Parts: sequence; structure tokens; C-alpha cells
Amino acid sequence: MKVKVISILEDNYMYLVIEEQSKQAMAVDPAVPHRLLEIVKREGLSLIAVLTTHYHWDHARGNEALVKEVPGLKVYGADDRIKGLTDKVTDSQELKFNSINVRCLFTPCHTSGDMCYYIWEDECTDAPAVFTGDTLFIGGCGRFFEGTAEQMHYNLTKVLASLPQETKVFCGHENTIKNLKFAVLVEPENEKVKEMLSWARARDDDDKPTVPSTLKEEFDYNPFLRLSEKAVQKFTGKTDPVEVMRVLRKEKDKFQKPKDRLPPQAMLALQWGLLMSSKDHLSSALKEND
Repeated sequence: MKVKVISILEDNYMYLVIEEQSKQAMAVDPAVPHRLLEIVKREGLSLIAVLTTHYHWDHARGNEALVKEVPGLKVYGADDRIKGLTDKVTDSQELKFNSINVRCLFTPCHTSGDMCYYIWEDECTDAPAVFTGDTLFIGGCGRFFEGTAEQMHYNLTKVLASLPQETKVFCGHENTIKNLKFAVLVEPENEKVKEMLSWARARDDDDKPTVPSTLKEEFDYNPFLRLSEKAVQKFTGKTDPVEVMRVLRKEKDKFQKPKDRLPPQAMLALQWGLLMSSKDHLSSALKEND
């Protein structure tokens, strides 16, 4: 199994999960369909499925075009608002594509229908992977648009934390530097955070992605997974893990620097889908995800 990381839009990632023997592939959050199909064709792949983490346009907007272009394509997701959805999945449901296995992990909070996908290959010693969309980021987590601190606490510390520690984390956006700057503010004495921030800046200078991380690494520097650490509790002024999560998220929201916004007319056009088919460079400013 090979994972191809594809940078799109302003800071999004879409992915191709490839079974190398059969050359069959699954796409995760393919928001720029024509680019995905170009890669599929160039590499001689057969696209058989789409896994959608949530309904936001910068993750799901390519589904309908792909369904039209690829006969028999299955589009999986947990939310009826996902465009092009053909097969609705539920928590803990498992899918199988030849030697590749997918377990659906329901993680509502960023949206009420968020689903992460845990993927492993039969009889393979390579580390498994989890595709977390806008639930878990490198060094951070997604905003609570349609959920609560209780839900995100459960998603991160119970659902995702139950996976093998060597699991590779493939998230939905490249916002690692911004997340780690906040992590340094939370834990100024955490050397792992400082090392990771330095590494992420070097990757950015070379125009290279910071994905994937691993779950084990996230527990070393991601404040949203370090809720019981004294420094994190001191920063928030709370000791109850859910309350620590709640305050962390509020502080991270205030820490954000607002992105450049499109003119109101362009924002309206985006919301109605009028510009989505051809403007791959449009800002993803409709939502602040991290």
C-alpha cells in the first residue's frame, strides 16, 4: 500500500491510497477532481472509491464530477450533506478493497458527520494509516463548528488514541507551523515542540509537506493530546481534561490570524458552487479549519 500526498487549493491535502499489486486506488477528500484524474491516468491506476471525511466544499466538492467521469465509482461518507455520496457509512464499519482494509471511525465535532478512516493492508508489516480530515492535525485539531469539547476530547483521547501508536496520521490541511507556534505558547519548555517547529519550517522552506506524522509523535507535542500535562493545565487554568480542551480551543481560536477574505460576491458564488468547477486556486477562506 502506498499513499500519495497531493497538495491542492490554499493549504488542503487530498490523497491517493494505492494497492501497488493491482494498481487500484482510493481517493481521500479529492476536492480537485481533474487533477486527481490526471494523476490516476499518468500512473496507470484504476480509481475504485472515494473516502470523504466531511461535507465542507474544500474536501467534498470533487465527488460529483468524479462519479460522472468514473463509472461505478463508490463515494463513502457519514453525512447526507456530502455531494455525490453513494454509500453512507457508520461508526466501526469496515470496508475491504482487495488487500486493503478500511475501518470507519465516527468523530463528530468539526462537523456533526465527520468520519476518519483507519487503513491497513493484509499481511503487511508497514505501519497503518489514519486519514483524519479536519479532526486531528499535526500539532493541533479542528475547530468545533458543529460539536463540543466533550466530543473532541472523546475523538482524540478515546477513538484515535486507541489506534496503534505507529499509525501514520494524514490530515486535511498543511497548517503545522501555525499549530506548533501555538503549542510553543502553551508549553514553552517542551523541547519536542521546538524541534518539530524547526523541522516544519525547514520543510516549508523546501516546499515539502509535513504529513504524515505518527500518533506517538502527536502525543509528544500536540497540546490537544496532552491535556493532563502540568504545563498545559497551567496554561488553561483547568485540570479537568474536557475543560482543558475547551479552553485550549478557545485560546487557539483567538491565536488565529485571519486569512485574506474574498470579496462578498465571490464568497456568495463559492457558497452556491458557481466558481468551484474551474477555480482551483480560490481561497479556502469559507472556513477556518484549524
